[in-house]
Amino acid sequence: MRKRERSGLTRREFLRSGGLLAAASAMPYAVAPETLRLGPGPGRRISAICGLPRSAARFAAATGSKRIALDPNTLARFVDPLPIPQKASPTGVAHSLHNGASRIPHYRIAAHAFDAHVHRDMKTTRMWGFGGTFPGPTFDLRSGHEISVEWTNELPPQHFLPIDHSLHGAEANVPESRMVSHLHGAKVPADSDGYPEDWVAPGKSKIYRYPNQQGAAMLWYHDHAMGINRLNVFAGMSGAYILRDDAEENLHLPGGKHEIPLILADRMFDLDGQLYYPVAEAAPSPWNPEFFGNANLVNGKLFPFLEVEPRKYRFRLLNVSNARFYSLSLSSKQMFHQIGTDQGLLGAPVHQSLLTVAPAERLDVIVDFKDNAGSNVVLNDGVTPLIQFRVSGGSVKDDSLLPDVLRPFERLQESSASKTRMLSLDEIDDAVQQPAKMLLNGKTWSDPVSENPRLNSTEIWSFINPTEDSHPIHLHLVKFQILDRQKIEDFAYARNQKLIFQGPRVPPAPDEAGWKDTVRADPKMLTRIIVPFEGYPGRYVWHCHILEHEDNEMMRPYDVLPPA
Repeated sequence: MRKRERSGLTRREFLRSGGLLAAASAMPYAVAPETLRLGPGPGRRISAICGLPRSAARFAAATGSKRIALDPNTLARFVDPLPIPQKASPTGVAHSLHNGASRIPHYRIAAHAFDAHVHRDMKTTRMWGFGGTFPGPTFDLRSGHEISVEWTNELPPQHFLPIDHSLHGAEANVPESRMVSHLHGAKVPADSDGYPEDWVAPGKSKIYRYPNQQGAAMLWYHDHAMGINRLNVFAGMSGAYILRDDAEENLHLPGGKHEIPLILADRMFDLDGQLYYPVAEAAPSPWNPEFFGNANLVNGKLFPFLEVEPRKYRFRLLNVSNARFYSLSLSSKQMFHQIGTDQGLLGAPVHQSLLTVAPAERLDVIVDFKDNAGSNVVLNDGVTPLIQFRVSGGSVKDDSLLPDVLRPFERLQESSASKTRMLSLDEIDDAVQQPAKMLLNGKTWSDPVSENPRLNSTEIWSFINPTEDSHPIHLHLVKFQILDRQKIEDFAYARNQKLIFQGPRVPPAPDEAGWKDTVRADPKMLTRIIVPFEGYPGRYVWHCHILEHEDNEMMRPYDVLPPA
């Protein structure tokens, strides 16, 4: 593994810059203008290439496309109401996985092409989505209530986004429009998990059963097809999956019309309003190390608004972007009250004015607009506006609560782990130090399985990250807790795989101290998680949730073995 020289902004620092460089993160892939306007004010310009990470500059130079990216700053803001995703409805009944004599609700969800209205002043955009929408229909279910879903591929035979046939699983001899659905965060049998190679071609379908034997949480579903996952998710193939239970409902949190999903996704559009996924078209391999778009959609809309009352609202935040990390704040400078994370409620609310959400992460937050009556509040990513909340005047009755204690929570002890695994996150660079391949523990997808925990055992997985990216690592099947992070000397590790620590272990911040299924393994850090392997035996996967990384070997199968 080649150590990459530090030059200007790293890709991670660039990504952290959020709204300030939101446009610059995308525009160089088109025929770049000399300068790039960053906002409505005069004189706010930056060089279209200078200061960008080298991956962006590489593709700026290599791309021969004549498509030009739409500048979203030329569009009127807050002219479209925020859409609320429709709820999924069962279409019949099926036999239970656990009790063949009982019947369970059966759903049929078809993925197909559709035309979306992203913004009032844009032409319609061709997308792919479950149920013909982006986001797809929301499953709203009870914990412990099993369901059956037939995921049907009704996509066109040809993909409308550029496929890199050099990637494993994306060879030219497999169907372009294959798909397989993964329920992210779910404890499900292996044959219903959406294994990346278990895809179906257009005209085919696959039935999965979801036991839902887990606590209340916001999960989400998305395509997971080998080699083109980044393209299918970018096209719109994702949606929310919410589980509820009595314990959560007894807290009297805001609900009904006062509980709203906010599904965040960065995208890029050309001047005809069509999705634009930039690649190095002149290169033998058009793989893009990361995608950062200059247009941020909320529930599929660009710059939407939402009319709210002066009271508490519960927002279910989900980041379905390929690579972008969001840094969220409110223009009113008020606090978010974070009550939950990936796998449900925290032990107690965490009050903070800035939220960071990585790809695939979920945040459950309450915002109280009672002091904002008659005003507008904007949710921003850095300095980039995402959505405007229009707070009505006067006062309203609000019976919802924000309890001081949300649920009992016990930290797992390191002594409960039977094994510790040291796992590196690797970047392989080409001759000019540009990313060429991403690996987990130095292995490709096709290498023999090396992680094989026993069912009902607990293990510590330690992620060694000498790269300059923050990698959101996701393990299928399980939930886990973060133990700590510790800074390492990256050069020593890159040279001889020697771990030299440069500071103490740092426990997770309070907003990460709950149950998780995706963890940010930050650059030049050792990140440790403790994982109870509960649920089912079988083959699952673990991977980076930067989808460009996942599609280029940063995903590995692992086997959950039967109990000893």
